[in-house]
Amino acid sequence: MEKEMNFCQSCGMPLTPEILGTNADGSKNEEYCIYCYKDGAFTGDFTMEEMVEFCAQFVEEYNKNTGQNLSREEYKGVLRQYYPNLKRWQLPADQLPHATSPIKQQLIDEVNALGIKDMPHIDNLFVLQGSFVNMEYTINGNKVKLLDDNATYWGNQVEKGDGRCFGIACDEHCILVSEYGKDGADAELVVFKRRG
Repeated sequence: MEKEMNFCQSCGMPLTPEILGTNADGSKNEEYCIYCYKDGAFTGDFTMEEMVEFCAQFVEEYNKNTGQNLSREEYKGVLRQYYPNLKRWQLPADQLPHATSPIKQQLIDEVNALGIKDMPHIDNLFVLQGSFVNMEYTINGNKVKLLDDNATYWGNQVEKGDGRCFGIACDEHCILVSEYGKDGADAELVVFKRRG
């Protein structure tokens, strides 16, 4: 008999053992994925509508997995119908475990302290899969990747204003800031700094 598939009760993504969230004591959480829930707290203080906006960027992956061909707006409609059935969006706001991972605020402060020219002030970071943020850079004529595809990072993307974006990825070991065009084109390394 096939095991029943569980879905993250925050973003709706299928839960597999390698992407289970973690409780405050480091044990695995069976209800939420690592991108939504880490160290016993949600990784982002989202409203349901903000979660819809955030997850709508993964419409191509959804289409690939379901054989559908939804536009981003159509996918948002699907999410708006689906999310009210998930545990996170049925809880009163005062019962939600808040996104207060101590390292998260520390990393935000460290990124802002870098004083990168043209980069807006960062006020939030989200948990992102390494493979999603691990871009290729040309350094001394060699193509290199600096992150681990299988790890999770605290990250964000902010518009620079000239059609390019800054991408931020950090964890307890390093802080990486890059700049790139649409869909990660022409990625350039701005800062790569080891922590501690």
